[in-house]
Amino acid sequence: MTAQPHTWESPCGQHYLIDKPPTEVGPPPLERDAPAWVAASGAVPAGEQYVTLTLQGSGKETVVLDSMTVRTAGKRTPLAWNDYAMGYPGVGCGAGVPTRSFTVALDAARPAFAPVAGQPNFPFMVSESAPEVFYVKADASAYDVSWYLELAWSSGSRHGTLTIDHNGKPFRTSGHNGRPGFEFPLGGEGWVPAGSTS
Repeated sequence: MTAQPHTWESPCGQHYLIDKPPTEVGPPPLERDAPAWVAASGAVPAGEQYVTLTLQGSGKETVVLDSMTVRTAGKRTPLAWNDYAMGYPGVGCGAGVPTRSFTVALDAARPAFAPVAGQPNFPFMVSESAPEVFYVKADASAYDVSWYLELAWSSGSRHGTLTIDHNGKPFRTSGHNGRPGFEFPLGGEGWVPAGSTS
């Protein structure tokens, strides 16, 4: 199982909160470089976080993925940090909804793991030769939420629960409404207030 917590549904929709002024934040990374950029800048996904999960059996037996549950590890007031938009203003962005897409509304009293309309829901089956890739879009506006997933699985007489997080730590997604926003113009040399380049 692998979890990629900094994949982007669309660069234009991805924001990060960072506790630094614009002069101390590097330009937006390419998606593949996002994990290193996030770690270096202490960034927290803002508004939404898009996590890609790859699940695969480890032996010849088929494994049934019975259900996925969201667990909240902490809920706080949204971070009062600056909001940095990925992508570049004026550059087109488009994204479709891939198969096996799910949503998590982190602001809910009991966040649920739900398939996007028209998408199949659990259970699924995986094996060593037939993995599954899940796309999880978690959103938060009213809180700064630490969260993780629990996957219930079974294979013959064996069964268990797998915790899915980010290298042993919960994922973290914060609301960003009303936070000072910044964008990086294409060909520009620094961050500027959001909306000032359109």
